[in-house]
Amino acid sequence: MIRSTLLWISENDWCKNTLPRYGFVRRAVRRFMPGETLEDALQAARAMADGHGISALITFLGENVADRAEAREVSRHYVHTAEAIAASGLDVELSIKPTHLGLDLGLDVAEENIRRLTEAATARGNWVWLDMEYSRYVDATLDLYRAIRADHPRFGICLQSYLHRTPADLESLIPLGPAIRLVKGAYAEPPDIALPVKADVDQAFFDQAVRMLAPDAREAGVRVGLATHDAAMIRRVNRWAEANGVGRDAYEYQMLYGIADGDQRRLAREGRGVRVLISYGAHWFPWYVRRLAERPANIGFVLRSLLPR
Repeated sequence: MIRSTLLWISENDWCKNTLPRYGFVRRAVRRFMPGETLEDALQAARAMADGHGISALITFLGENVADRAEAREVSRHYVHTAEAIAASGLDVELSIKPTHLGLDLGLDVAEENIRRLTEAATARGNWVWLDMEYSRYVDATLDLYRAIRADHPRFGICLQSYLHRTPADLESLIPLGPAIRLVKGAYAEPPDIALPVKADVDQAFFDQAVRMLAPDAREAGVRVGLATHDAAMIRRVNRWAEANGVGRDAYEYQMLYGIADGDQRRLAREGRGVRVLISYGAHWFPWYVRRLAERPANIGFVLRSLLPR
């Protein structure tokens, strides 16, 4: 009930336009993003790298852009971001949303904009990760991925374990030797599209993680990013990997800024790969509410942050 309500709020136009104006909402989001500017994101990335040896991903928040000029400007912003990362010397990769770069305007618009920023990142030895959004975008997103990755191997894709189609999509991608970020899934989807029961989603995530770490996938060169804060899942994957001779360098955990900080640092101390997604930008409200829906335990923190001090 809480999750479905939060997902409804994340999609409601009135909520998206009105609630971010309130100071208490802006205060509550501070845990999950260090600020609204690229400089804020890079400063946070440097603090994690210097203090804990943790790498980062950064994403400029936004989605469903309906204006060609705006989508082009987002692409140019990411070109500037790639340049700034290279100048910083930090291990920071880029994460992008296809609808932020014009997918709603057409596959050709999104491809042109994504190619522009991917070329800039690749020229500087960096990686770009293509996020997955609602299920209605999956086919187009995979088409974009395959087209651009043919020219830019440092280009990763996100798969959502709760979608019924994901095992087949995963099998089709493995022969390419891609970089895959596996997430559980945070969008509201009907039960004929996505698994409705949390235990089933957890099992699907584990099964797909194991598939990505299978001998043929490793031989193909699959880069594995497991995006979860689920401590039980992390222990389960680690136990399976150790029992099956899969080294710690075969996969990394990708986690969100401000969530499970202690686990992030512990995993890094254990010599495991950890990469934290840092978000920035003015259009943070839908993203923020989906993060609460993903992990309702965060609501307690938010409520405490709103109490008078």
